[in-house]
Amino acid sequence: MDMRTIMKQAQKMQEKLQREIADLKVEASAGGGMVTLTMTGSREVTAVHIDPKAIQAQDAELLEDLVRAAVNEANRKVEAALAEKMGGMRMPGL
Repeated sequence: MDMRTIMKQAQKMQEKLQREIADLKVEASAGGGMVTLTMTGSREVTAVHIDPKAIQAQDAELLEDLVRAAVNEANRKVEAALAEKMGGMRMPGL
């Protein structure tokens, strides 16, 4: 195989991975589902649901903790999904 062919194959693999990352969506929750959010593979939070019971508790600190926990869990799920897609290899910037 010549270098040009290898480079084209690498570029195709990179494009495929970028599409998969763009399509990736994970859902995470905290507090037994009191806070649920959806995050993309690029770590953009696209949806947040807060159970009205969490708001009625009028405990801002608890709600902040639940949101933070849900975001952290979503980040862990994205990281795990990306590691699986890349076969456990880590690439800078991903």
